[in-house]
Amino acid sequence: MPLIEWRREFETGIPDVDHEHRELVDLINALHERLGADADHDEIARFLGEVFARISAHFALEETIMRKHRYDEYEVHKADHERLLDEIRDIMDAHEAGSYADYRGALAGAVRDWFVNHFKTRDARLHRRLGV
Repeated sequence: MPLIEWRREFETGIPDVDHEHRELVDLINALHERLGADADHDEIARFLGEVFARISAHFALEETIMRKHRYDEYEVHKADHERLLDEIRDIMDAHEAGSYADYRGALAGAVRDWFVNHFKTRDARLHRRLGV
């Protein structure tokens, strides 16, 4: 079962953006599936690290585009990115400390909330405004 099911409510209405975001969901799900149900502590830590790295790379690209175009809501949008990365770091830290029994539920919830809220508002506005 996938960690995150793609839902219509994740869509921005911009086909290229929706495609890129769907690829990110597919990547997270592929990493999760590769992890397996009987993963040990180190495998889970690597999975979380890879998810963090891939999402960070996506954000870095998006932020480069915003700076290049002098996007008027750059600071607010970037702060939103930082909030999700902080949530993922918190999950990683808690897992490392041994105090996070349900990292899957926490990660899935954080990313699902992100897709619903950020994609439909900030990303949709960004891509409509800049035409990218």
